[in-house]
Amino acid sequence: MTAVQGSDVGIPTDDGVADAYLTRPADGGPHRAVLVYMDAFGLRPALRAMADRLAGAGYAVLVPNVFYRGGRAPVVELPEFIGPQERPEIFRRLDPVRKALSPQRAMRDAGAYLEWLARAPQTAEGPVAVTGYCMGAALALRTAGTYPDRVGAVAGFHGGNLATNGPHSPHLVAGDVTAEAYFAHADRDPAMPAEQQERLEAALTAAGVTHRCEVYAGTHHGYTQTDTSAYNEEAAERHWEALLGLLARTL
Repeated sequence: MTAVQGSDVGIPTDDGVADAYLTRPADGGPHRAVLVYMDAFGLRPALRAMADRLAGAGYAVLVPNVFYRGGRAPVVELPEFIGPQERPEIFRRLDPVRKALSPQRAMRDAGAYLEWLARAPQTAEGPVAVTGYCMGAALALRTAGTYPDRVGAVAGFHGGNLATNGPHSPHLVAGDVTAEAYFAHADRDPAMPAEQQERLEAALTAAGVTHRCEVYAGTHHGYTQTDTSAYNEEAAERHWEALLGLLARTL
């Protein structure tokens, strides 16, 4: 892993300025870009550390605070470790900003993130990769379908509600996705039950998307997040192997 350099940046959007974390190899040269979508707990030290690890593999990595309309990250105060006892109150406080992020707003923001990356001197020309965690997996899928000419790879880990019966389900954009896709589900995740897993797989297959969907056995929603009780080291390392393999093939 190479040395990295991280900095806080601001990304102009139609509704303000999104605070974000940009990290990249410290060699000064431009690198292919990866847009990382946060989980619901948001931009915090653990997620910055994940971005740094990804940057250490040779990429320019941007992690926006998608809840910026509710304030700079962290939008709500977070403990160093998020366990079962802390979750209900955190989600109660985050619920208003989470619900305010409609798919339409999120995709307008996605366009701003992609445009910022295209103009940034730290990033090389060409399609970007998009990956996301928990709620970020849905944002990643929507971004790949909304901006297919900009996204060359898309991944999602322990995503929830990716393929519901609702009229705005993320999987409905599958027909517009041209990127190679990888999704890894937690097998103990009530937000992504077997019927949704099958529906997502069927949508990607019907659309002719090059993809792989896997279920990580013995995992819970959030298995990649080191500062939560859901963290599973074996599954997290499997996620790194899959994600870096996808990026090596596509960027």
